[in-house]
Amino acid sequence: MKSIIVREPGDPNVLEIADLPLPEPGPHQVRIKVAASALNPIDLSARAGRLTAAGLMPPMPQYGLGWDVAGHVDAIGSGTVRFQPGDAVIGLRDLLFAGGAQAEYVVLDESAVAPAPTSVPLTAAATLPLNGLTADRALDLAGLAPGQTLLVTGASGGVGGFAVQLAATRGLRTLALARPHDANRVRALGAEVVTSSDELGAAVRRIVPGGVDAVIDAAILGITAHQALRGAGTFVALVAPFAPPPIRGTRVVVQEVFADGNRLAELSKLVDDGALTLRVARAFPLDQAREAHELLEAGGVGGRIILTP
Repeated sequence: MKSIIVREPGDPNVLEIADLPLPEPGPHQVRIKVAASALNPIDLSARAGRLTAAGLMPPMPQYGLGWDVAGHVDAIGSGTVRFQPGDAVIGLRDLLFAGGAQAEYVVLDESAVAPAPTSVPLTAAATLPLNGLTADRALDLAGLAPGQTLLVTGASGGVGGFAVQLAATRGLRTLALARPHDANRVRALGAEVVTSSDELGAAVRRIVPGGVDAVIDAAILGITAHQALRGAGTFVALVAPFAPPPIRGTRVVVQEVFADGNRLAELSKLVDDGALTLRVARAFPLDQAREAHELLEAGGVGGRIILTP
């Protein structure tokens, strides 16, 4: 099969399309014939060697990229009971040493896979697993009850956009930091919008006196976003090195995503119910992965970038 690999970390020119042996599913695993895989910022970090430098990936002679996958089950291992060949599925590859999803086939544990939403193409469904599970877990960590207040930074992006929509399903009052040209779209998702991070704490406190009950910092603003939080509130960071200190009795937690097929199935249903919307900006074939990486690094895409075999 063909797969995107990296042998030596660096800029997008280090990306290769290699011919690799077709992977075989082991016990309680499925092999997926990939229809689409989303490109994420963590793929850029892996390609550039930042994950290895941070100790999150072991040094390897070569490694694959891609966390998100949508496609059809192609083969199953012994003991697999939830899926059969031909099933349309989505999944999350969260083991960085395992084969990447930006390939023609990928093998995942059965527990990392869920039925794909039926109301959208698989190219769109591929945008759900990583960002959807990240946003969902961040909300769980925030621990808010219906009616409480939440600030989501980076609400124009993938994780932030899902967080805003999922917060609406939980009955939360959400303030969202979004780019001005995205304000109307984010407002339509159910949030009150702030369009500048300048004096963010003061701007939020004018809307919610005393500060919000929790912050999900998808934009990685750190202490700037923390200033919007009330005393003893909860701050959910997505990147550990940028988590602010827990001043004023606040609780600071770091979200670490993991594959959860059962919860992913519930998120898939929310897509079919119209509670979660998926945004694809561009789709590239695998042999244009370098161009896809360059586009994501340039920023301002306005949706997700997809790679297709």
